[in-house]
Amino acid sequence: MPALVFDCDGVLADTERYGHLPAFNKTFEEFGLPVRWSDAEYAEKVKVGGGKERMRAMLTPDFVASAGLPSDPDALDEQVAAWHRRKTEVYTGIIRGGSIPPRAGVRRVAEAARRAGWTLAVASTSAEASVRSVLELAMGPELASRFTVFAGDVVPRKKPAPDIYTYAVDRLGVEPEDVVVVEDSRNGMLAALGAGLTCAVTVSAYTAEEDFTGAALVVSSLGDPPPDGTVTEVLSDPLGVRPGPLVEFADLSALLGAEDAASRAPGSGSADGSGPASDPGRN
Repeated sequence: MPALVFDCDGVLADTERYGHLPAFNKTFEEFGLPVRWSDAEYAEKVKVGGGKERMRAMLTPDFVASAGLPSDPDALDEQVAAWHRRKTEVYTGIIRGGSIPPRAGVRRVAEAARRAGWTLAVASTSAEASVRSVLELAMGPELASRFTVFAGDVVPRKKPAPDIYTYAVDRLGVEPEDVVVVEDSRNGMLAALGAGLTCAVTVSAYTAEEDFTGAALVVSSLGDPPPDGTVTEVLSDPLGVRPGPLVEFADLSALLGAEDAASRAPGSGSADGSGPASDPGRN
């Protein structure tokens, strides 16, 4: 049975800018830390996979000294864990407040995949409580209950390492060639490709300018019907799927057959996107 696997942040909802960033800054304020990340600074921070990892990245000797933090590595780890627990609480409160809408098309496409008998999953290196709160927001309780969630520290390495997707494929009992991943970042795409999976990208607030060479499809969003919907802008379509105003489940399903055909074509490149199907002109 094929599987449709979504990333969480930036794919199910635009949570980085309106959820994670304010939650980090609120946590820093509560713990009396001498840092507040601006929007521009956070655009760089999101390139680091994992919330705890983003926090650890700021622990230079100068920062540790100025914040009055312990120099012992174990004590620092305990401090980061405490920050992250509180940040997750703040973040899930923001999500449950309902101020961040789901991204266009995610529920529509997931429901169509469910009706077609596909396995549904979310694979994210964010904290599991955070992921589940966003999943329920985006999909509603009934459809969310159909998803398998792989999140948090279930793997040792965060994206762009392929670990989370390799783990998900193994646990779901599916073959890599039967999986479509929906990602929003280059790191996420690289993780999916590294696990041998087909990856479609819906760019988000912080990722629109990233290089998505190797993705099977790159769009502005999955889109939703009028009158209040968002029309899809196709940014890269190397396999020639040619979605209409909306990305349909059938378009994502077609990526599997199209990518398989492209890989068998004479002169085709490797799965890292180095061959003709990778749209090398995209920057």
